[in-house]
Amino acid sequence: MNQNNNEEMEFLKNYDAGKYERPSATVDMLIFTIGEKKKSYRKLPQKNLELLMVRRGDHPYKDMWAIPGGFVNIDENLIDSAKRELLEETGLRNIYMEQLYTWGDVGRDPRTRVISTSYMALVPKDKLDFKAGDDAADAKLFTAKLVELYSDEKEDRIDTVYELILRNEESDITLTSKILSVKRMVGASVEENLEIIESQLAFDHSKIIAYAINRLRNKVEYTTIAFNMIGEKFTIGELQEVYSALLDQEFSSPNFRRKMLPLLEELETTETKYGHRPAKHYKLSKEAAFRPFIIPDNKEDED
Repeated sequence: MNQNNNEEMEFLKNYDAGKYERPSATVDMLIFTIGEKKKSYRKLPQKNLELLMVRRGDHPYKDMWAIPGGFVNIDENLIDSAKRELLEETGLRNIYMEQLYTWGDVGRDPRTRVISTSYMALVPKDKLDFKAGDDAADAKLFTAKLVELYSDEKEDRIDTVYELILRNEESDITLTSKILSVKRMVGASVEENLEIIESQLAFDHSKIIAYAINRLRNKVEYTTIAFNMIGEKFTIGELQEVYSALLDQEFSSPNFRRKMLPLLEELETTETKYGHRPAKHYKLSKEAAFRPFIIPDNKEDED
């Protein structure tokens, strides 16, 4: 054992760290929230999925929009780097982020070989107090829609083309991209490759955003992750609007209510700011996170 330790120490002492060419490591952060567009006094505000974007202040892709991110320092953990970069570029701190995916395509960054680890966070709108900083010239929230344009099922794969639409109404900015998804069966698993057809975003960020939205939609269907987008108390109508925004579909209100009630704890307060009878407030029950979870479908249950 001691001999092995000595050999190990000798090996490390003489190891040439320059033997292999080193790629650079970066982190990218996808900060999602739910925004509101008021329809009328008597109706709930229409909710939309929104994504925090920054306008690049430096080359490459100067003045183009991107998700926040930056290089990892040699003495940093990945998550520490993500938190630092998010703070430097947007002023946001104390946000829980989970790792999404690692992007390592050759040529994805024109500067050098760059491997990026992406992180995703879901944040209530009232917690997002951000401002542009560091090398970001601006920071804004954009509504984010991912629309399936068409799908072609071939013998050995399924090709799907998506359109990503990012829109900031206040500044009248619309950014569109098209992404091709190719899915193949590998054994009992499905392998997916994403390819950018056209993009108005920096780097390969349109592909990263498309992947994140699809992952988010999948997680909404089997977890209670959507509750991170809403306040501590809410009406069932407000919760339904959040689910509609995340999944980009409408739900049957009676069915949604029936499926959600087992996950909720009724509160004593009511919502009175809309022009209809007061609606009861609820919160997510402590037990709900430990139960099997199924998304309410859009069909009425059969007897």
